[in-house]
Amino acid sequence: MPKLSIDGRDIEVEAGTTILQAAERLGIEIPRFCYHERLAISGNCRMCLVEVEKMPKPVASCAQPVGDGMVVRTNTPAIRKARQGVMEFLLVNHPLDCPVCDQGGECDLQDQAVAYGADRGRCREPRRQVHDHDYGPLIATTMTRCIHCTRCVRFLNEIAGVPELGAVGRGEHMEVGTYLGRAIGSELSGNLIDLCPVGALTNKPAAFTYRSWELKKTESADVMDALGSRIRIDTRGNQVVRILPVADDAVNEEWLSDRSRFACDGLTRQRLDRCYVRRDGKLTPASWHEAVMAVANALRGAPGGRVAAIAGDQADAESMVALKDLMAGLNSPNMDCRGDGAKLEAGVRASYLFNSTIAGINQADAVLIVGSNPRKEAPVLNARLRARWLTGQMKAAVIGPKTDLTFGHDWLGDTAEILSSVAEGKHPFLEVLKAAKRPMLILGQGALARDDGAAVLSLARKLADAAGLIKPDWNGFNVLHTAAGRVGGLDLGFVPGKGGRDVAGIVDGAARNEIDVLFLLGADEIDMAGLGHAFVVYLGSHGDAGAHRADVVLPAPAYTEKSGTWVSTEGRVRRSRLAAFPPGEAKPEWMAIKALSDAMNRALPYATLAEVRQRMVAVNPIFAAVDEIRPAAWGAFGMLGAVSDKPFESTIADFHRVDPISRASETMAACSKAFGPKCGCHSKKTVTHD
Repeated sequence: MPKLSIDGRDIEVEAGTTILQAAERLGIEIPRFCYHERLAISGNCRMCLVEVEKMPKPVASCAQPVGDGMVVRTNTPAIRKARQGVMEFLLVNHPLDCPVCDQGGECDLQDQAVAYGADRGRCREPRRQVHDHDYGPLIATTMTRCIHCTRCVRFLNEIAGVPELGAVGRGEHMEVGTYLGRAIGSELSGNLIDLCPVGALTNKPAAFTYRSWELKKTESADVMDALGSRIRIDTRGNQVVRILPVADDAVNEEWLSDRSRFACDGLTRQRLDRCYVRRDGKLTPASWHEAVMAVANALRGAPGGRVAAIAGDQADAESMVALKDLMAGLNSPNMDCRGDGAKLEAGVRASYLFNSTIAGINQADAVLIVGSNPRKEAPVLNARLRARWLTGQMKAAVIGPKTDLTFGHDWLGDTAEILSSVAEGKHPFLEVLKAAKRPMLILGQGALARDDGAAVLSLARKLADAAGLIKPDWNGFNVLHTAAGRVGGLDLGFVPGKGGRDVAGIVDGAARNEIDVLFLLGADEIDMAGLGHAFVVYLGSHGDAGAHRADVVLPAPAYTEKSGTWVSTEGRVRRSRLAAFPPGEAKPEWMAIKALSDAMNRALPYATLAEVRQRMVAVNPIFAAVDEIRPAAWGAFGMLGAVSDKPFESTIADFHRVDPISRASETMAACSKAFGPKCGCHSKKTVTHD
């Protein structure tokens, strides 16, 4: 490996490492604008100039590979003068409007100007003016500030796989913009705001509403999909202003999907801030005592077999374990966390996890995607699939909806019959999987949330055995969830007990007047019109479909307003932290369930959050391993049966509106109008309502 000296300090690095990367390992900071560790090198800002012995001119350290015996100096008078010259050129046409720029306070250009900027400008020519572009509802543009670092262009081309930005013109006429003058159609477009080192691209929904130093920052976990991305929630007062990604190489790297980032305005709209009880056919405000007693009175006359509970897609583990214990106290086996009807079993953990782990995608050399559109269901995971495909070391194929996944793949078909032929060795792609060292199968909810979902799951397991997906050091069987609360519910056993009803059975029973009392734990995606005369108790944060149907509404916090536990699709236990206080009288769901059990003289054996979490660990020890991955044992699962010829479809049709928070968001509504289905409908797993 090459050995070199940087500012008198020796270091040995791998061949191909750049001078800038080597300096970072020594803790030597070199200023830069265009360089980003996750993007291809462009070397066009020239701010990272350094002196290299025996080279006649300063070189761009981000683009210069190290050489054996190289002697580098990063802070000589000549280099400081060169960087000051670069900064002067960058500021020649900059509008210098920091007082009104949303990037103020966290702007790379500001920071570097302090170190290398002059106290006055020498240019007396008129400043260059550039027209702003319309990038859509999410990104505000002030292109006069653009310094042509091309980070945004490289991100869309390399990471997102949506090459809609580029540089047009040359010299002082060069402009960065969309080629066709349309909005950026990527589910990861918000990351351009983080990448922009100046204020050219800023947060349009939150424009002119905050200063960075006014914000309280709270690290938490994202629950807008099942990936479990690490996020930072920024609040001003008690309002969530923005949500940003936190770097986590094992899960989301530095990226975040647009729904996770921009749906935060839905946290302030259509909120439930007090209890409601239906009187004379109309929901009327009530106190907590009145609401709890109304539920208790309804339960007292109901046999256990006529009581049921459904947990929604964003339900936290604390709420589900409390509701499960309450149902056990009522002798009711009717409960389910699989709101979309996915035919997953709770007994074998490996049957419902992304066993390869998200980071394991970096090792995969063959992948078969069944019944899923990861670009809509998990955009950050899809970006990792694309990155692996770009290395040329992974072959991909899809059985499911024919769509643009941003990476090359073979479309094999869209029916379960194709999956069966691969599993039975009648399709050549089985040989591709068998020849791979790290083969993967990604099974989406579109293949499982069907009447024949159990048979499809059985076929997938058969394929896993036939293709050799399960090895001593590798498990290539993966289920990609779309609901943040699904894995946690399965881990807790929030599924029908012996003789109990699943979601379809509960809804059908309510329609037949066989269910007297139904608890909806943030469950808004079921058919509310088919619940008959059941007494519905809704615990949730928003006035969505469940609240409209409910007979009693118990207000709850959103995920940013409580400390909760979720389990990601790969089985990683994540904890959210309270970043803002819930509105009005809302309280965590487990506390409402505890109050209800007290009113019925069947008190649950815990009174604090710590005690609830101890109960979770008692139910399943996996909840003690926060932020860890524990491999799951392989076992028998699935049910043999006939499969339908119905095509596989993704459970998400409109990426921007799939849950109560995003449906309440004006920003997501604008995105849905701009990018969603032409019919303007919600997700296929949601209920359309006004």
